[in-house]
Amino acid sequence: MSHWPVEGVPDNPAAWLLTAARRRALDRLRRDATAARKLPLLVKEDAVHDVYDVEDASGIPDERLKLIFTCCHPAMSMEARVALTLRFVAGLRTPEIARLFLVSEPTMAARLTRAKKRLSAAGIPFGVPERHELGRRRDDVLAVVYLIFTEGYAATSGDRLIRRELADEAIRLGRLLVELLPEDSEVVALLALMVLHHARRSSRLDSEGRIVLLDDQDRGLWHWSEIDEGMELLARAGRLAGPPGPYLLQAAIAGAHGQARDAADTDWPTIAKLYARLEELTGSAVVRLNRAVAVARVSGPESALELLEGLDAALPRHHMLPAVRADLLRRLDRREEALAAYSRALELVGTDPERDFLLAMRARC
Repeated sequence: MSHWPVEGVPDNPAAWLLTAARRRALDRLRRDATAARKLPLLVKEDAVHDVYDVEDASGIPDERLKLIFTCCHPAMSMEARVALTLRFVAGLRTPEIARLFLVSEPTMAARLTRAKKRLSAAGIPFGVPERHELGRRRDDVLAVVYLIFTEGYAATSGDRLIRRELADEAIRLGRLLVELLPEDSEVVALLALMVLHHARRSSRLDSEGRIVLLDDQDRGLWHWSEIDEGMELLARAGRLAGPPGPYLLQAAIAGAHGQARDAADTDWPTIAKLYARLEELTGSAVVRLNRAVAVARVSGPESALELLEGLDAALPRHHMLPAVRADLLRRLDRREEALAAYSRALELVGTDPERDFLLAMRARC
């Protein structure tokens, strides 16, 4: 029903719902088949049998989650194990993983190949970790789930901005992780973060599939029961936390947006401060980019432009950097520079809805 045609009831509602349900079921079956088929490519066949021939002492209640924990093996570097797991368990394509890691597709393809060769040569014995070992792999597993959600929330390429099946799967895995590790603040915070973001899905595109900016979204279309759940999870994570981790800070930012029943009620000063803390904790260029958007709302576009200085080297293929720069320059009436930035963003953008949005903004400029 969430994908019901906006123009009204279909001519044959039963057939429409049956078709939608069949497609959803096939998507799930294909993902499960991919997980079963790809693992032997990642590890030796006898090792795969070893994973399931021994008694499972992990307590993990789901086969895919077991595969994710299994493949996040500490013998490899964190980047290698997360990337390999995204490729061979989550089924993401190399260009999508490259975008998530902020590198070029050839670079990521080479990294995946090297990692597989090292894995094969080392003869690492794979097995589902026991319950007491889960904590060592927690950061990797959270990264895998969050990156699956990220690709679902904002796709790398194609005619869809939102890949709902991926976002739904990431949230499903997040719920299982909370069941498995209920006292871990970052696990609970990740679920809160995903639920709060996904609750806005019905308002992010208009009836013709065009992007709707946050300020212009119809908040009546937000899934408020999910926002309530996300805020409860955020409060729970806060009670569990020592010093706030990156997922808790991101969830707090999403919560600040989710609490605003009207765009004018958004607490931008708090959001800007949370982004500053998150940047201090992570050193992430993407966080700096998002912080600049918040600072523009608090201190103006000039201050935000200063924060973008030096980011081109860290984000050479990220279309949102020139897109944000173009918007700030447009607001300062520096139109020639803004047009050049819009053109650069259009060279890098991957999805059709984002391309159409940038073309419209450039035309306005």
